[in-house]
Amino acid sequence: MQYTLRKIPTDLDRALREAAKEQHKSLNQVAVEALRRAVGVAQEEPVKRRDLTDIAGTWKADPQIDAALEDQRRVEPESWE
Repeated sequence: MQYTLRKIPTDLDRALREAAKEQHKSLNQVAVEALRRAVGVAQEEPVKRRDLTDIAGTWKADPQIDAALEDQRRVEPESWE
């Protein structure tokens, strides 16, 4: 569906354009989203989730990594004076 709107107040135009720029969206997308919210038919996008079962339980101990991490965790008191 296509609409033509006229006499958009300057402050509304400015706010929509700033929102579009901040959200990296088109002016049309931001305006449609604002209209949806205003009339109570806003569609919330589903939260994207990743199923981690493909990597769960695959950790392998690596002595070199463990040694490097231990070295990073060491606190040198003289450095904090």
